[in-house]
Amino acid sequence: MTAAIAAELRDVTREYGLGNARVRALDGVSLAFPAGSWTAVMGPSGSGKSTLLHCAAGLDRVTGGRVFLAGREVTGAPDRVLTDLRRRTMGFVFQNFNLIGSLTAEQNVALPLRLARTRVARADVRAVLAAVGLGDRLRHRPRELSGGQQQRVAIARAMVTRPAVLFADEPTGALDSASARTVLALLREMVDRDGQSIAMVTHDPAAAAWADAVVFLSDGRLVDRLVRPSAREVAERLATLEAAPC
Repeated sequence: MTAAIAAELRDVTREYGLGNARVRALDGVSLAFPAGSWTAVMGPSGSGKSTLLHCAAGLDRVTGGRVFLAGREVTGAPDRVLTDLRRRTMGFVFQNFNLIGSLTAEQNVALPLRLARTRVARADVRAVLAAVGLGDRLRHRPRELSGGQQQRVAIARAMVTRPAVLFADEPTGALDSASARTVLALLREMVDRDGQSIAMVTHDPAAAAWADAVVFLSDGRLVDRLVRPSAREVAERLATLEAAPC
């Protein structure tokens, strides 16, 4: 494991179920997410995209292989170690925002720091909200924000701990096209300006085309990789995979 890698899977398998009902969601996957870069993961429905992301982030235990996060092997780490890593080393952005409805934007962003029992500096919380364009929405609750604004609050919450890697699972899936572009432009800026590392699962070729590289899964295996592709190239490759016989 080198300092140039934010997260890595080495020959990872993940199986669910028992006996004849056993399903192999990941089948010997080896994949590195470079530091300071944005990698998108795509594939047909059921290809193992979300499982890959969850295993890389330590949210799901692997059946075989090894997982590294921010220079540390976490394959068999106890839950308390993984919980600490999630709070201090990693950020998470999901499709449905996962904001606390009774809290303001400012309080939602401060929540990870409070859970980690870290001193909450109001100036830091407000600075990260300003960085995502919501410096004037500090006291607004989720119901008072648009979908795009809620997702930007979720990104600010993920970034307030300055994570080594940001994991994003369909971050634009619940957004209209204009809001999606705003969120994707923000992620792109974070990579280019701050050297943020991002691993993102998406079904949208237009979203994937914002990334530095796109990797493709099929039946739990890595089958292709494109570097700085256009949305059309991503869509064509995905269409080919979806048309392939089972």
